[in-house]
Amino acid sequence: MKQILLLLLATLFTCCSSDSDVMAEVPANTGKTLVVYYSYTGNSREITNTLTSQIAADVLEIQPAEKGLKYEANGYALGTELLNAIKANPNDASSYPAIDPVSITDLSPYQNIIIVTPLWWSQMAAIMQTYLFQNASKMAGKHVTMIVSSHSSGISGVVSDAKRLLPNVTWMGDALWINASNHSNRASLIANWLNTQNFAETQVTMEKMYITIDGQTQSVTLVDNDAAWALVEKLRQAPVTVTLNSSGGFEIWGSLGFSLPTSDQQTMAQPGDVILYNGSNICLFYGTNSWSYTRLGKIDGLTESELRTFLKAGESHISVTLSLANTTAIKSPKNAHEENEAYYSLNGQRVMKPSQGIYIKNGKKVIL
Repeated sequence: MKQILLLLLATLFTCCSSDSDVMAEVPANTGKTLVVYYSYTGNSREITNTLTSQIAADVLEIQPAEKGLKYEANGYALGTELLNAIKANPNDASSYPAIDPVSITDLSPYQNIIIVTPLWWSQMAAIMQTYLFQNASKMAGKHVTMIVSSHSSGISGVVSDAKRLLPNVTWMGDALWINASNHSNRASLIANWLNTQNFAETQVTMEKMYITIDGQTQSVTLVDNDAAWALVEKLRQAPVTVTLNSSGGFEIWGSLGFSLPTSDQQTMAQPGDVILYNGSNICLFYGTNSWSYTRLGKIDGLTESELRTFLKAGESHISVTLSLANTTAIKSPKNAHEENEAYYSLNGQRVMKPSQGIYIKNGKKVIL
């Protein structure tokens, strides 16, 4: 249905525009991405949060059906028992541990799937193996890649498990290994790794929001969810200024004055995260905290120390302006020719390096 709609749009704009306005056909495949993750210690969840601050993606968490079991440390025997059962009968569904029903069952809208999984004793975590075994047919033909979290062990066994479980996918590139020694650098590791991956057609990059405090402005890369898009729609009308207060030694937060749609899930918020709490409160993090939140985005490019300074950690009554324009970045007026040559998204935001898609140029819709 999505492909048909895009083709109809392409036909409509071709009929209504001059030949000079139409640069190329709209791609039938827009590269929608799903991130599937399982996290036992929280490391894979942190990796997923960092990943989805950099790309547009839906997120699916896999959970074991039996809660409270220890698969690592003192639960070594249980973890190896599960893995050994799979090794003994890898084609038998009863060999795999039970998982909870998942919230996303239709994988047809997704062209790209990123698996984020921990390593258990040189193998893929048994819980993630269950999900891949059950959904291999739905993932056939899709572009797939993987990020593996471990303490120190290499990931070749996990890669082998993935290729066994998903024999009919297109692997985008090499898996990314994030271990205990480089976990704190995961943002740059993920950014560099994404550039090496062969995504299906266009990989969507995220809209930007700007936060201004005492004349200093920082950009925020927004995530792709209903809350973030509702906030963008609100900011299209006018910038929003809120008063935030420090709390808990890890955030400044306060009321937005309006509500946004929620998709709360247990989240380990990291420094730089922009979070929606209880539907109407915004939280800007300079430390860490685990709670049920809806993610909005992440402040770009600041260290934890720089975040504390920018966010005025420890202070009260902090005036914070949210906007879609980086007013402090304006160096000189733009002439009419520059404005006429500019590309804008359909929601009115200027796009500096447009990729494939539908844009506004010189007051007309054009297709790249």
